[in-house]
Amino acid sequence: MDVKTESTYILYETPEDGIARIVLNRPETANAQDTKFLYELNAAFDRAAHDDDIRVIILAANGKHFSSGHDLAEKDPHQHMHDYDTVGTMCGFTCAGAEAQMSREEEIYVGFSERWRNIAKPTIAAVQGKCIAGGLMLVWPCDLIIATDDASFTDPTVSFGVGGVEYFMHLWEVGARKAKEMLFTSDSLSAQDALTLGMVNKVVSRDELQEASMVMARKIAAKSRFALKLTKKAINASQDAQGRGLAMQNAFHLHQLAHTHWLKLYDLLLDPTGLPEATQKALGMKPAATK
Repeated sequence: MDVKTESTYILYETPEDGIARIVLNRPETANAQDTKFLYELNAAFDRAAHDDDIRVIILAANGKHFSSGHDLAEKDPHQHMHDYDTVGTMCGFTCAGAEAQMSREEEIYVGFSERWRNIAKPTIAAVQGKCIAGGLMLVWPCDLIIATDDASFTDPTVSFGVGGVEYFMHLWEVGARKAKEMLFTSDSLSAQDALTLGMVNKVVSRDELQEASMVMARKIAAKSRFALKLTKKAINASQDAQGRGLAMQNAFHLHQLAHTHWLKLYDLLLDPTGLPEATQKALGMKPAATK
């Protein structure tokens, strides 16, 4: 069984009975995520979640890298929100001040990631190459992660004046001290280090990635769908009992404060002095020399 449905940026496949594979398919930008990309991805997750014949969902990516994160080159992203039926209860996407930015990020960043985390079916992320910032917000909601031996995981947002990506799972993924190192330095976490820390379940070569994810998916798909649902709920609830949800909301609001701070200083959401000069020019910014 191998049914493929193609949208602009996302492929939906059913390689075998009981298994759905969602594929990021914007390799020319290293799978950078604009608004359209994220709504298409959310629709694919919804499709798999609502199909009772699907027991396991694999999230994969075409190209050299899994994802370069948010598409910073997207023009007028708030205006794009009118093109989509929002899935959350947020409003104010065209309002003045900080409201529009906060509402958009609550909908398509932390909001989508939370939705994907709580899908009542096991999910497996198959990661190759670089997984940067917003890329973490695609893999961290997944229950299991298989990575290639050349994969790396990076959140460089502190370099741009913001305290971590919107879906702030660093502590639960790698522990407090490693999370601080990861954020304070903007250094990459290797696949092997991520395996040692428990963030990654298995490390394989690039040639083995697709089959390794299918082998794991087959084992899971053989189990009772209801038992899998209950087990996932129990583990997720254990994290939430530790205060994960409250901590996530606090981090999200601090993230919004950072945006507002830089808007007042530079009329930009990020600290431009932390961006590479080539990136500043590509985004139409005048290079800034001081913090």
